[in-house]
Amino acid sequence: MSEERTVPRQTPPTVVAMIGNPVSDKGKGAKIDAQVMALLEESGERYDFDVIDLTGTSFDDSLNRARERRDDYTHLVVVGGDGMIALGANAVGCSGKPLGIVATGSGNDFARGLDLPVNRIATAVEGIVGAIVRGSHIDVDMGRVTSLPGGYAVDAATGNLLGAPDDRTTGAVSQPNADLPPIDRFYGGMLNCGLDASINDRANHSRLPGGSLRYFAAVLVEVTHLKQYGYHVKATLADGSVEERDIITPMVTVANSRHIGGGLEVSPYSRFADGLLDLIWIDHMPNALEIADAISKGYNGRLLASHIFGWKRVRDVEITRAAEGAEPPVLMADGEYIGHLPVRVAAQDRALRVLVPPAVARAHAEDDGSRTLAAIERDGRDPVTGEFLA
Repeated sequence: MSEERTVPRQTPPTVVAMIGNPVSDKGKGAKIDAQVMALLEESGERYDFDVIDLTGTSFDDSLNRARERRDDYTHLVVVGGDGMIALGANAVGCSGKPLGIVATGSGNDFARGLDLPVNRIATAVEGIVGAIVRGSHIDVDMGRVTSLPGGYAVDAATGNLLGAPDDRTTGAVSQPNADLPPIDRFYGGMLNCGLDASINDRANHSRLPGGSLRYFAAVLVEVTHLKQYGYHVKATLADGSVEERDIITPMVTVANSRHIGGGLEVSPYSRFADGLLDLIWIDHMPNALEIADAISKGYNGRLLASHIFGWKRVRDVEITRAAEGAEPPVLMADGEYIGHLPVRVAAQDRALRVLVPPAVARAHAEDDGSRTLAAIERDGRDPVTGEFLA
């Protein structure tokens, strides 16, 4: 009688794909990308994993490469700011493949919210490699924005119609046709639909050094030119009820994380793994004193204590044009251009796996929401309705 031999199961090889942003910071990004690649390859020799470079010529080219070759790697590492994290999220979101973040951008708001190293390249790579070796990660929520009939996508880097020349207008098309591409994008930070999108756009084109300074300067300019945009909002709230209203306002934001613009806490109550998004809007046209008060509160985590802001926790929200109010600007998320209304935005519960050091994973697991609840109560709001109690 012949012996049966059991063939040991082979562990799939670990392959780390890297995507950089060589055109960022006037070409300095290429040097940073080379440094990250060298550090990953050195670690790969030590810990027995391979490294491949999937960096393309543009945001969309890199994203397409990451999607087309998703079977060729087990982990994805992105190098840059929030836009690169958005690229990674759209490449591996909902796949279970972990994303490593080397935060070297101007804002780094998503990484900051996760307590990951910011502008510390060697430390970030060391943390990513340690997380790969130890299998240390967290699963975080994302927002997903999709077109409703009439909504359409634009070029992520320029805001122009996809395929249009550089001098083409970024404004909304008066009569969209069926050939315009639909929106279907994940984001980690915030979907900016009004004033915040205009601020982001101005900061993107600023020549000032430093992301925080560019954003702060853009805030000061844009708040002096407030417009009353017209939105119709239909939101499914945290308790499953549905609210529908017109909002004529300078700003509507749908937030998944707290920060924007290098540290401004527009959504201080946001949590990364609660399966919800935060709908925030300016409740009325503010005066100069209210604007100054709101800006000061935005840098100490108390922006939503200001009575000029409305706030609701939502599972999803449809945002369309209201009959009144100005045409909203092109939507933005994570520093990238998205497209034009109308859209649906939905929370994607724990859809993105992020490589983090064990200490960050432990802190994330211990977050029971009590600190957020205390902040809401401190600011005088009802945690269920979002309304002020007095």
